[in-house]
Amino acid sequence: MQARRYQVPGLALSLFLAVACCAQSGEPIDTLRIESDLVDLKVSVVSLNPRNPSTELQQKDFLILEDGQPQDISFFAAAETPFNLVLLLDLSQSSKDKLSLIRKSTRRFVEATRPTDRVSIVAFSSVAQLICPLTQDRQLLRKSIERIQEPQGGTKFWDSLRYVLAILNAPANSQRSAVVVMTDGVDNALPEVFGEGSQTSFERLLQIVRDSDALVFPIYIDTEAEEYKRHRTPRNAFAMAREQLAQLAVASGTRLYRADKLKDLEDVYQQVIGDLGRIYSIGYRPTNALRDGKWRSVTVQIHDRPDVTARTKQGSYSQARPN
Repeated sequence: MQARRYQVPGLALSLFLAVACCAQSGEPIDTLRIESDLVDLKVSVVSLNPRNPSTELQQKDFLILEDGQPQDISFFAAAETPFNLVLLLDLSQSSKDKLSLIRKSTRRFVEATRPTDRVSIVAFSSVAQLICPLTQDRQLLRKSIERIQEPQGGTKFWDSLRYVLAILNAPANSQRSAVVVMTDGVDNALPEVFGEGSQTSFERLLQIVRDSDALVFPIYIDTEAEEYKRHRTPRNAFAMAREQLAQLAVASGTRLYRADKLKDLEDVYQQVIGDLGRIYSIGYRPTNALRDGKWRSVTVQIHDRPDVTARTKQGSYSQARPN
């Protein structure tokens, strides 16, 4: 069975996620509607230190701010929940010498996931390539990894990440989701980089990541020395790419990892899986009782824990009272 290849702009990779009802609604996907007085937040807590996994937190550890005003927590629960995990792999020409690393790393990530988690593998170069759709079948995933082919073509990283996030954020996908992307980050759209680049600008991608419910975990695969020697790709392009990957991590509330070799990733697998599996449900009744349909910004903070960061929706619209 050959891996299927799709032009990213033409087909938004809906098959790999097996989300059957990706109908577009008229409201933004990064909002939360208040159907009653209680606002229910789904909060992911991510450790910023891969060598120190985050311990379970209590209600007292959280501070909820709505429009900058502290809110009393009315409901709190923590539960181990399954999630959808997409492994997004850079198979552009610049990663040619890293194919063995990519295959081994992908196998390790799959092995670290729990049986209840669904995993998909997507690769990209100048086009997106479906390696395996979302599945709990570990045997299918392992077989699919062996079919990963030699890299070819340029790099449209920004387009690829954008369209993966578009499907993960679709209304039909209600499960907690994440993208682990292994790349050198050098999109052909960067200045002085030869080849056709992404149509999506980096600034637009950064905003999409900020607004996304799906977490993004970038892992920098170092290809600078090989690419400079092979294609004279300017070194400033790699410096810019690393900075952009760091910005994506900050926007998503995660951190940038770096992998020069396989052992560099050994501390990452269980940490990423553990962080994604822990989700806190936190409810509050707004002190602002006006139901005027206006946007309310929401921030979640964690007391005295600089080693972790909280991720949730950036806000909600209060439900306007019927006329």
